[in-house]
Amino acid sequence: MNAPRPRPRPRSWYRTASRRRLLRRPRLPGSRGARALCAALVAAATIAALAWLWYGTPYPQSDPDRIAVRLKDQAQRAYDEAALPGRPEVERGRVETGTCYYRGLRSVAHIDRGRSDVRSFRLAWQVRAVPEDVARSGLQRMRARLEREGWTLVDTGVGRPGFRFRNPAGEDDVQQVEHVDARWYRETGTYTVSAYAGCGKLPDGFDEYTWPERDWVPEAVRGAPVTPPAARSATPR
Repeated sequence: MNAPRPRPRPRSWYRTASRRRLLRRPRLPGSRGARALCAALVAAATIAALAWLWYGTPYPQSDPDRIAVRLKDQAQRAYDEAALPGRPEVERGRVETGTCYYRGLRSVAHIDRGRSDVRSFRLAWQVRAVPEDVARSGLQRMRARLEREGWTLVDTGVGRPGFRFRNPAGEDDVQQVEHVDARWYRETGTYTVSAYAGCGKLPDGFDEYTWPERDWVPEAVRGAPVTPPAARSATPR
């Protein structure tokens, strides 16, 4: 007599379900749009990074009139501190622009080629035939004032009296005076002062040669005689 055959047990659902169906991730609403948004953000970030590598850090916008006022203020203070006898007229009393170069990898394609839309600013003046004792006293007064105001000494005269100071505030603000340089040349007795402002992007339509703020002359003190510039010496500086 044959024994009854055992009934087969029903297989569990997870053993009979399709493996692909079990491993399939649930679809969230809007997941396709989220992926597209992420892809767009990644592409934008990549383009921005490549542009930064090519163009470099952009130059800040400059205000030539504002810069000129500050350069002239430094020039006037240095002239007053020099206390030159007779308060003579100065030579080269003019705000001029200087060359600024391309940044980033683009600079490799423009080696030694300046940008026409980005310029630095400089005001320099000089007086010749200044006695040594007068020049040294003026330099000492100017140096003491810059140190009191927190400027940093970055250079001293090599073989001639003078110095160069850096303005800490000028590192992050292109509208500030960045450097001030003062020298006295023994060969000709030339006392010279220069003030610099860093590179900045010029406003549209700026023309250095028709700029009304370009020229500078020291303010005269009432009752003080004005002496014309000394005759030019044939001895090179």
